Parts: sequence; structure tokens; C-alpha cells
Amino acid sequence: MPIGTYKLLRCLALASLACVALRSEPLPVRHTRGFIHGFVVLKDVDDKILASGEVVQTPSGSRLNGGMTLHFNDGSVYQETTVFSQRRVFHLLKYKQVQKGPSFKRDEALSLDTATGNVTIQYTDKDGKEKNISDHLSLPADLANGIIPTVIADVDPRAETTLAMLVSTPKPRVVKLKIAASGEESYSGAGVAAKATHYIIKIDIGGVTGVAAKVLGKQPPPVDIWVTKEAPTFLRSDAPLYEDGPIWRIELASPVWRK
Repeated sequence: MPIGTYKLLRCLALASLACVALRSEPLPVRHTRGFIHGFVVLKDVDDKILASGEVVQTPSGSRLNGGMTLHFNDGSVYQETTVFSQRRVFHLLKYKQVQKGPSFKRDEALSLDTATGNVTIQYTDKDGKEKNISDHLSLPADLANGIIPTVIADVDPRAETTLAMLVSTPKPRVVKLKIAASGEESYSGAGVAAKATHYIIKIDIGGVTGVAAKVLGKQPPPVDIWVTKEAPTFLRSDAPLYEDGPIWRIELASPVWRK
């Protein structure tokens, strides 16, 4: 047996013995959210704009409806819509994600309902055939799909925070997000100097699969997010939008007025 294969099998065996259930803790609300209507751009690592779009959030009592839509230069579309509550803790209620077009590895639509545990994934495989996955899962209370840019402002920068996210592989799988501040960084806006808190999110696949991913070099890259320091607000993120995708930057954009 090759040494590499033996090492992998040994790691998997150890992992299966060490797997334990992780406790889910919703993030406490420190800053109550309200109306938002902002504009964003998506860039590649060479700072080339690939897409532009908007972020909209509207409150209704203790619930908020949010969403982000990105329109790519090649006609691709990426859209997230969320419904979540902010009564003492942040709690995701519903989430839907749609990605389609040549910018993505596959066309896909994912939706979930935390009250029922229903998860639906529709995607197109490599042969162009449409596939459907419907599952019923016990979704954790700290699920954060689509709301990370909103809730990260409430993360304590002095300690590591763990949240959960459901991902498509294309089968649904819950992973852990380990969020920690790496320090402050300087930036400027309209000539005004300011400070931002830089957060790094490490994705923990967990269990046997997670150990295998590390051994085989398939561990997802960390996500970087910057948040304003004084009045905590999302500024920028560097992360892939889909499995094995490139690192793309999403940042705020200023409106341009017609003359």
C-alpha cells in the first residue's frame, strides 16, 4: 500500500473515533438592523470589475428580508434572498441562492426553510442534465447562510465565534465557520482616513470528510471580511462564491449621478 494511502486511511480512522456533536449557539444581537439599500461591485484578483449589483434589506417587526443580486458582464446572475429574525439572537428563517451562467461551474438553485428542515437543490450536471435533490435535515440554530455580512458586525473581535452554513457539493452539507478578528487595517473614503476590523473565516468541514480534505489539499480557502470600526458595517469580502471557485472581491460602490 502506498504511504500516502496508508496515511489517509489512518487519518480517517482516527477522525471517525474522534467525531463528536458540536453545540450550536445563535449569535446574540448587539446592533439592531434596519433599512439598507446599497450598491456593490465584484472584482477578480487583478481588480477587474466582473459584476455589479445591489444589496437591499427591509425590516418588518423583528424580522428582516434581505437580498443581494449581482449581474455579471457575461450575462451570469448570482442572487441571494434571506428572511431572518433579530429578537435577542440572529435566527435564519428562510434562504434561497440562485447562480446561473458561464461564470459558474454549474447552474444551481438552493433553498432552505429552518422551521421545517426542508432543503431543495436544483442543478445542472456536467452533461447538461437537470438534477433535483430534496432532503429533510436537522438544521442548526446558528445557521448563517446569506447573513454573514450583516451579523459579522456583532461578532466579538476579542474571541473566536463559530457559526454554521449549509453548502451544496451538490449534496447538502452543514459546515462550521470559525470567525476571528486578525486586527485593524487603515483605509480611506472620500479622502477621510478610517480604521476597519479584518475578520478571517475558516471553514471547518468536520468529521471524516474534513480530515480527508486537509490530507488531499481540498480544504476550502479562508474568507476575509472587512468591517468599519466605529459604526460596524460591511466594507469588503474576499472569497469564492461557489465550490472550488476563484477568489472574488465584493466591495461597496458609490452611486453615479447622471449629468
